[in-house]
Amino acid sequence: MKFLKGLLVIVLLLVVVGFVLPGSTHVERSTVINAPQTQVFAYLNDFQKFNLWSPWAKKDPNTRYQFSGPATGVGSKMSWQSDHKEVGSGSQEITASQPSDHLETFLDFGDHGTAKAHYRLSNTNGMTQITWGFDTDHGWNLLSRYFGLMMDDMVGADFEAGLANLKQVVEGQET
Repeated sequence: MKFLKGLLVIVLLLVVVGFVLPGSTHVERSTVINAPQTQVFAYLNDFQKFNLWSPWAKKDPNTRYQFSGPATGVGSKMSWQSDHKEVGSGSQEITASQPSDHLETFLDFGDHGTAKAHYRLSNTNGMTQITWGFDTDHGWNLLSRYFGLMMDDMVGADFEAGLANLKQVVEGQET
């Protein structure tokens, strides 16, 4: 009986703590690329170029992709399916596209929820500073709120790798 009471106290404590955890998560990373903003933006605004720098493309080269909507800009959509646990399945659609300035996408991970991503570009002494951000709202999903505590550690390294890949690809391109 003491065991059940103790277990109940732990469960109640986890629920109460879950309600006070942040209801959303934000992850963001930046780098500077030695190229004009227009050149960097071209790789963000075209999902056909996404896998040239995506950190997830290297994790599972067997991922299946589908592209729909316009080739670039708002409405352009990429869906993917992978059996690799770090890649999974989902879709990403461009929802805002301001050339050489910023781009926003909506991500749908199916049962794993939705999120928004953004890319912000600015001129830094003739080079481009790019910031890649990710935001997700957990609502009242307590498990998701706990998961959100680890999101920066999980996604941050992928963002850093992706930005490093993007830097290498863009700087290696002839201008």
